[in-house]
Amino acid sequence: MELFFLIVLILLMATALGSGYPVAFALPGAAILAIGLAAGAGYIFGGNPDAYFHTGGPSEWLSAGVLNLRGVYWEVERDTLIAIPLFIFMGLMLQRSKIAEDLLVTMAQLFGPVPGGLGISVVFVGALLAATTGIVGATVVAMGLISLPAMLRNNYSAPLATGTISASGTLGQIIPPSIVLIILADQLASATDQASTARKALHKAATGEISMPSEFDVGSTSAGEMFLGAFVPGMVLVGLYMAYILIFAILRPKSAPAVPYEGKYDGKFWVTVALTLVPPLALIFLVLGSIIAGIATVNQAGAVGAAGALIMAGYRLHSGNGRTYYPAILAIVGIAIIAFALSNYDMNVKAATSSEDFTGIAIGVVGAVLLILALVWSGARTLRIDNTLQGVMLETAKTTSLVFIILLGAAMLTAAFRAFGGEELVREFLNSLPGGFWTKFIIVMAVIFILGFFLDFIEIAVVVVPIVAPILLADPSANITAVWLGVMIGLNIQTSFLTPPFGFALFYLRGVAPSSVRTLQIYKGVIPFILLQLLALGIVGATPQLVNYLPNRVSLLSDTAPPPRNPKFQYCLDEYASQQVADGEEAAALQRMRALDLAVLPDDMADDLSDALDSAETAIASLDDIDTTYGAVKDAAVEFRPKLANVRRIERDIRGLEDEAEELKVLIQRIRDPELADRKAELEARLEKDLADIEELRATIPESWKDDYAAFSKLINAELAARNTYRRNADSAYEDASEVLAVLRGNEAFAALKPDLEGLAQVIETATPEEGEALVEAVEDRLDEVEGTRDVKRSLSRARRALGDGNREDAMAEYQDALAAYAEQEQWRAEAATALRAPLEDYLSAIRGSLGVRVQNSLSREQALFLARCQSDHRDLSLNF
Repeated sequence: MELFFLIVLILLMATALGSGYPVAFALPGAAILAIGLAAGAGYIFGGNPDAYFHTGGPSEWLSAGVLNLRGVYWEVERDTLIAIPLFIFMGLMLQRSKIAEDLLVTMAQLFGPVPGGLGISVVFVGALLAATTGIVGATVVAMGLISLPAMLRNNYSAPLATGTISASGTLGQIIPPSIVLIILADQLASATDQASTARKALHKAATGEISMPSEFDVGSTSAGEMFLGAFVPGMVLVGLYMAYILIFAILRPKSAPAVPYEGKYDGKFWVTVALTLVPPLALIFLVLGSIIAGIATVNQAGAVGAAGALIMAGYRLHSGNGRTYYPAILAIVGIAIIAFALSNYDMNVKAATSSEDFTGIAIGVVGAVLLILALVWSGARTLRIDNTLQGVMLETAKTTSLVFIILLGAAMLTAAFRAFGGEELVREFLNSLPGGFWTKFIIVMAVIFILGFFLDFIEIAVVVVPIVAPILLADPSANITAVWLGVMIGLNIQTSFLTPPFGFALFYLRGVAPSSVRTLQIYKGVIPFILLQLLALGIVGATPQLVNYLPNRVSLLSDTAPPPRNPKFQYCLDEYASQQVADGEEAAALQRMRALDLAVLPDDMADDLSDALDSAETAIASLDDIDTTYGAVKDAAVEFRPKLANVRRIERDIRGLEDEAEELKVLIQRIRDPELADRKAELEARLEKDLADIEELRATIPESWKDDYAAFSKLINAELAARNTYRRNADSAYEDASEVLAVLRGNEAFAALKPDLEGLAQVIETATPEEGEALVEAVEDRLDEVEGTRDVKRSLSRARRALGDGNREDAMAEYQDALAAYAEQEQWRAEAATALRAPLEDYLSAIRGSLGVRVQNSLSREQALFLARCQSDHRDLSLNF
């Protein structure tokens, strides 16, 4: 019956959407009706309103929906959604202020003489508008009104012209900043938590271990990472569009002719190009650059974009007046003053103490006042001229409300879908497919593509993604990143704007296209661009580095980058160290250290340094062991992997039947009414069948499985042991040697202690116990700051305690021991510094970037870039599960 009500839920939603009922009410309405019908049927026919729910009951799932609704607004972690109205405002303001129109006209003049130049200019401007607006409707309408007549007038093929405009208008869905990416990041943040829980459960079921190594966990994503990850794929799509138009124009020049510019390419023209192109590019740099550089969060960048768009609109709407650019100039001066203050003064108001601090704060206040004045001035202009600001604000409120209401309705629908076991059905269906992860992934992408023919991108993102994303992210065989999955879904969803019959970009263009352009021509024109989008999807799917590299690079080069000991870095750091050690510099430095006489050091330090050199030798040898054991695992995996996949599939089916059997037992126990005996008998029969199926499945597991698994586990453990041996010895090779070097580097500080130490003799002889203790303790504190002075400090501490007890004789004896220890240390320190300090520094310098990389405080630039490349690919983890 759960399946029946799941079908009812889907039919209710499809009927409501198909009849034109508002999406914001269709989604939650279908959920509430389906839950209500299931509760009523359960009460009437099963004597229990919970009877026809997969788990729980109607009140629990309605509460779950309400909690999801609250989470959209009140969870601090989901504050990324605040960026949505900011970016909507930015896009609408740029469109209403005719900046988009200026871009189109100017770029058409610039690219016109090139074959297919008008089409290329439309794609170029579409990419610029995508990076500044992201509003598909506004972009398509603007380009349709301005470019389409010009393209048709110059004998462009109608299908090519309409296809180019429609496709270019959708670039805002994948080129950041994008509302789609923000919504996907929000949905994937929850999906990664579910995927992490599922992967841990899978690891426990497969290995029997309680905890899963953190390096196998699923990583989350954020809107900022989604922006970074989508940037290169967006540029790939732009390049494909331009290449297609250029090739089309070369093959069929009459359908996409060059259009010479009738004016002159003189200084005035280039000034116009600069004034038209530079401000939007500067805004893109401020918005995306601040995110990429880690200066601003997505919300803060959205605020920057909204403010920049307001200032640009202020001078564009007021053009033709001598004071046109005054607000913009005022804003630039204010920003320059703020930048000067931030770079030259400490701007922390709470920590300000000196006159210099308050001077910097005052300068910053002046800059902020000028910037605020520029914003108010620009806002007044946009409000006064054609009431632009009011129109933009109203449209922003409407669009934002639409997005959030759909998010709220989708939360209710997802709760109902899970209430009837829909999520488990989808999971079981996808997991039962042959071919592993990629079969599941292709099926999901195909479903999203087909849904794009009928649904808007928001419905797809908030309804489908929460259901399928946890399943795909939890699969260890592909071990995909959340940002890659989000960008792939974003590229796929982008086609929803172009696919007939309900592609919104087609409707927008149809509304502004002249009557001479037939609807069929528009449909025909977008087909090549849909194929190009699918090609881009394939390119990005085959090369995940296009998505993962930039977020990794920015993260690892930032000031807040994780330390080298981060568990997720270790596999790549092993590979990095192996490459570094291959040139032989570490081995040569080790041999030079072996040739030195360590007897100049005290026995304990000599032993520590000798152990460090032994560890270095073991670590270098362990790298070869890693290669050998890893090679053995790869060779054995060819035969073992199909066996593993088969047995894990059987065990997954067994667990599913066991879970179903447990649920049936609970339902059977709840039925106590004699009138429901038939129902109870039916459930008992299902239980018996499930138990029989479980035994049959267990019998299909090959008899050799335990031996095969044990043999392969031995290889896995051998590789893990080799890696652990390397890491342990590599750390020791650097840390123990660096401790010895720290002692030798402290020689000057050690020598500076001598006068204070010798001056304590009189203190011990004449000072009062309280005063003497304080003076001796002060010298002890200074000894603590110098490495390797424990023997001196130990004797001095005993002298202090004896002095505190009033026993000056014992205090003096201990003090003499401290002097003797100091003199002995002074001698070996001088000899060791001469013989060992320089070679030891050379040795540590040689291994710092290889064997010693894990114990450094941060990654070097070279190491960070290597890790960014290494971690950009997806590593199969299935052999560990």
